[in-house]
Amino acid sequence: MNIIIKNGRVIDPASSFDAVSDVYIQDGVIVAVGSHKGEFKADRTLDAKGLVVAPGLVDLMARLKEPGYEHEGMLESELKACVNGGVTTLVCPPDTDPVLDEPGLVDMLKFRAQKLNLARVLPLGALTKGLQGEALTEMFELTQAGCIGFGQAEVCISNTQVLQRAMQYAATYGYCVWLRPLDYYLGQGVAASGPLATRLGLSGVSVAAETIALNTIFALMRSTGAKVHLCRISSAAGVALIAAAKTEGLPVTCDVSINSLHLIDQDIGYFDSRARVTPPLRQQADRTALRAGLASGVIDALVSDHNPVEGDLKALPFAQAEPGATGVELLLSLALKWGAEEKLSLLDTLRVVTSGPAKLLRTKFSSSSSTNQESALSSGLSTQSLGGAGELRVGGVADICIFNPESSWMVKPERLCSQGKFTPFDFDMSGTAMVGEVLITLIGGQVVYSKEK
Repeated sequence: MNIIIKNGRVIDPASSFDAVSDVYIQDGVIVAVGSHKGEFKADRTLDAKGLVVAPGLVDLMARLKEPGYEHEGMLESELKACVNGGVTTLVCPPDTDPVLDEPGLVDMLKFRAQKLNLARVLPLGALTKGLQGEALTEMFELTQAGCIGFGQAEVCISNTQVLQRAMQYAATYGYCVWLRPLDYYLGQGVAASGPLATRLGLSGVSVAAETIALNTIFALMRSTGAKVHLCRISSAAGVALIAAAKTEGLPVTCDVSINSLHLIDQDIGYFDSRARVTPPLRQQADRTALRAGLASGVIDALVSDHNPVEGDLKALPFAQAEPGATGVELLLSLALKWGAEEKLSLLDTLRVVTSGPAKLLRTKFSSSSSTNQESALSSGLSTQSLGGAGELRVGGVADICIFNPESSWMVKPERLCSQGKFTPFDFDMSGTAMVGEVLITLIGGQVVYSKEK
């Protein structure tokens, strides 16, 4: 199908392009931006006047809950939520049930996702079998099945020797290790350590739980040469350590969640379980440092940390409630909110949810060994999944998000497409206003979501 998107404000952070222009799509590929030289017969024309035409969003952390947790989220419902939020490519962690530690399980997940023909799913494989932190998985076979990296999700590896061996193995083949920096013994609390947690009688997670883990990871990176992506940094001290590591030249990248970027521990209120998330919400100084780190580029990407939770598990007392919140449908609006508050241009704002995370994926992927390259090519990762992610370039796959930057919408449970209806950004029964509404999402030149202007 041939499509023309006309009169929109086309923004491509990857090339710093920002102008009112037309986009021409032929057979799922962008063939021209601006004007098309030669004859072009459109099967469909999308009028984007007054709207922004941007690359589809790339989310580096979104749980789909399938297999194993279908009572909290089905693959179809969560991928629909993704495209409703303008997310066209996402990375899912390996903590499904069963854990993604076998090639057959990865094949099944990718097959199910591709059959739905919605957002592109890039799975992370388990770093250790069953996420038990003991025996390493067969990373080569998992890469052949389509895994883009390896991690432990929320499960810490308490045995440093096992982590060292995992990073040595990953470095040998050029794989990237995805870790949330958290010390196993210090990270068992339910809220950030501080006056609020003490007053509420909640067990605390200190900043040291993050910084100790970071120092360990950096020491192992120096000795093994492994590439590491740090998931959901939460503290000012953590940002400072990462900045120093990047200055040193360590091959490290990191992201921050929408929750930590906008909220603080005070938002727990009187034990509001909607604010029970991981990492726990920290103090205002931490939030300020995270916002500045994202703006400066020390933090590479903003993620939704989408983790739908069913009602019964959120209705428990705060300390017993399951951590997690739906977020993929809020990613664009909360990125725009942060950008406006930091007085950033729309182009720089969109970079942290488009070309920033996409560049991270390509960099971690392209520097891998030739063996890894060949296996990834056979699984279609290079050409299909990563080829057009996060950018609007001629010759790239047409994964596009069209949104109204001025339109507002209300965060209400019934408004969310995700099966999970709980979010810390819905503190009021009347809903919370968000600016920036997705109207059309295209994946591979196909309209997978559309809303009337």
